[in-house]
Amino acid sequence: MRAGDLTETITLERCTTSMDANRAPVETWASLVTVRAGVVTASTEEFIRGRGATSETSIVFRIRYVDDLTLADRVIYYGDAYNIKDMRELGRARGLDIRVERAGA
Repeated sequence: MRAGDLTETITLERCTTSMDANRAPVETWASLVTVRAGVVTASTEEFIRGRGATSETSIVFRIRYVDDLTLADRVIYYGDAYNIKDMRELGRARGLDIRVERAGA
């Protein structure tokens, strides 16, 4: 993986749970790491669902390997949150291809 191909900056976040003043659990997102990434593919697809036509933005990022990343984590890219849908390891812990979809879609 060439450094020149990693032209974007993304932040990987993990959901954490803490207690508020009333001792009720509150979920917040904490920054895990900020990394350089390359955009492999980006697409917007339209689907017809029960509630009408919707569109989903899907992006595949290529990054250097990050240990302990899970599908429960998310990606922040240009201020927008994306849920991780799939990860593929490249080589032996050399890199990752991460497929994400816009959160809330």
